[in-house]
Amino acid sequence: MPLLTRAPQPFVLAPDDSGLIAEIEAYLASLPASARITVPYICAYGRVRQPWNADHPVPRPTLLDRIVRRPARPVPVSVADHLRLASRYIAFHGWLQGAMWDSAGRVCLLGAQAAVLAHGYGTPDDARRARAQVMEVLRSTGQPADSPDEFNDAPTTRQADVHQLLGQAATRAHRLGI
Repeated sequence: MPLLTRAPQPFVLAPDDSGLIAEIEAYLASLPASARITVPYICAYGRVRQPWNADHPVPRPTLLDRIVRRPARPVPVSVADHLRLASRYIAFHGWLQGAMWDSAGRVCLLGAQAAVLAHGYGTPDDARRARAQVMEVLRSTGQPADSPDEFNDAPTTRQADVHQLLGQAATRAHRLGI
């Protein structure tokens, strides 16, 4: 009589079978509360789109502002922050050449600075000083432009160039302490 042989079953070991998960959970439970991570896990393959003014308080009118019916006081920002906000505004709303803004909400470099001011971040003096920093970076890098607006509207300028210019100007302003 022939023997019936069966093929051996593959040995499958799941994480639950090894006790590894239980061991990790027990270890995490033994940690003090201060050592536990309190922030939610964020997937490295995606990100949540944040508003352009994230990390900056929204301008809020005081009681006196509401009584007198005037806009809220601008949130004080440094020149470096103004330049970073302008770059983030362009990244969020889109970039434009040849006009300050369009009906889709895209803006040029000057339009982004005006939008940052209009949303209540900084003063016109901050914007003027920021433009001076942008101009200093244009001169130091040898760009053939007489103004930031001319650089923005040049046919060879790309959106990445504008972001790089604003980033360099923000770094320069930060180093100068303004």
